[in-house]
Amino acid sequence: MAEGKVKKRKVAWGITGAGDKIAEILDVMKDLKQQSEDVVEIEVFLSKAADTVLKFYRLEDDLKRSFPKVTLEVNSNSPFLAAWLQMRKYEFLLIAPSTSNTVAKIAHGIGDTLLTNSAIMSLKAFVPVYILPTDYKESTVYTKLPNGKEMKLRVRKEEADQVRKLERMEDVHVFENPAKMREGFLEWLKTIKP
Repeated sequence: MAEGKVKKRKVAWGITGAGDKIAEILDVMKDLKQQSEDVVEIEVFLSKAADTVLKFYRLEDDLKRSFPKVTLEVNSNSPFLAAWLQMRKYEFLLIAPSTSNTVAKIAHGIGDTLLTNSAIMSLKAFVPVYILPTDYKESTVYTKLPNGKEMKLRVRKEEADQVRKLERMEDVHVFENPAKMREGFLEWLKTIKP
């Protein structure tokens, strides 16, 4: 390594098939990339459903322009993200946004997708997992559709209960919204900046 060149820390950012807040999360991640690019490299891992949702919201090109390393899920072990996390190639796994399906699977130890398997294997190796669930607490929410219209949705007690279960898990950190995710990332960044 050339003298004076800092070895960048790597972060794995997983995106599931949730449309809620996806544009806002992408904007936050682009800003965090800009603030940390001297010391951090963010690599993106898409679930199969995320690939569809990003196209539906017309965000795929923006994501790929902003983050040069974007990898699509083939199956629960391909790409080999779980092993790379366990070998500490990445500092942590961030899943944002996370569908209620992904939250429930992680909460119950089901690793049948790239991101759920990677989260579970990370936790077994003491590698932190950060999650921004779309269904954080029991309430009525409004989400923006790709056409700009709003849709009223109910976050049921069942979904909120899965988030509470995640919050009780060791090395799992749950963010309520993109602003909290930004704060958490910046706090971590302070610990690694020279």
